[in-house]
Amino acid sequence: MTDAVAMDQVLTHSLFEALHPLLRQLNAERTISPGKIGVLRHLAEHGKATTTELAGIVHVSPQAISLAVRELEGLGFVGRATDAEDRRRAWIEITPEGRQKLAGESSAGQGWLGRAVSDRLSPDERKALAAAIPAIRKLGAEPSND
Repeated sequence: MTDAVAMDQVLTHSLFEALHPLLRQLNAERTISPGKIGVLRHLAEHGKATTTELAGIVHVSPQAISLAVRELEGLGFVGRATDAEDRRRAWIEITPEGRQKLAGESSAGQGWLGRAVSDRLSPDERKALAAAIPAIRKLGAEPSND
């Protein structure tokens, strides 16, 4: 193993260990699962989608996404619309209540994070965090199909 590979493994482990409690705390502030928030966020940002598309986007099985969509539908956060051209296809769309729920869930986590940044980090640590955000975004971005 090369020194670069070993350093990458240490960095990866350290990043995971740093992010895990942060994500746990962010999710503790929410009232619905991260997967359901992901479904609502995708629908809010990209419009309607099929359950097959949603399953791929949130990386779960078709059965799991069907259950999640049924639960979100039962809560009034999404609705179904049959495709006009292919009656076998159903489109899932976010409702106004779903948009409101997404905004509330997002602000709950952001509120905690904002307080934590203000209360726990020094000005130099905040600058370091700001400098790291582009790299963190790059890690979270979907890989391109070039």
